Amino acid sequence: MIKVINKIFLISVSLMFLCCGQGQIKTPIDAMNKFEEFKSKEKFVTDNVIFYPGIGDPKLKPILTDKINLASDDFKKVAQSNHSSDEDYQNAIKIGLKRFSTIYLDLDTENRERICSYFEELMDIVGLESSDGQLNNFMYDFDPTEN
Repeated sequence: MIKVINKIFLISVSLMFLCCGQGQIKTPIDAMNKFEEFKSKEKFVTDNVIFYPGIGDPKLKPILTDKINLASDDFKKVAQSNHSSDEDYQNAIKIGLKRFSTIYLDLDTENRERICSYFEELMDIVGLESSDGQLNNFMYDFDPTEN
């Protein structure tokens, strides 16, 4: 009897992984429209809802906007594939955050927070629940899970 139960359990688990895929994300129907809306909105402006004062150095605004819009394009490309996974999106986050490395020292805390919130918006569009710590690392420039 136990052998039969174990076989049924193994078959059930195998079917679950075949049907659902490990870490796969089904792209929401309206995702492509939401990516376009995200790209078209003005960024790094004062937002009292999240207590963001707006960008301090106006010369940085187009640079930061371009970089975050490229991240949106990265997410869109992943979403357009039929087999997107958590890992694919997390890799897009990694690539996107790396684009800010050349100006990281010019970013104050509020701007780093705003960049992270834009990535969270992109994550919400596709239903990604975790950046795998990358946003935290970007924000604080260290990995709190390492000793």
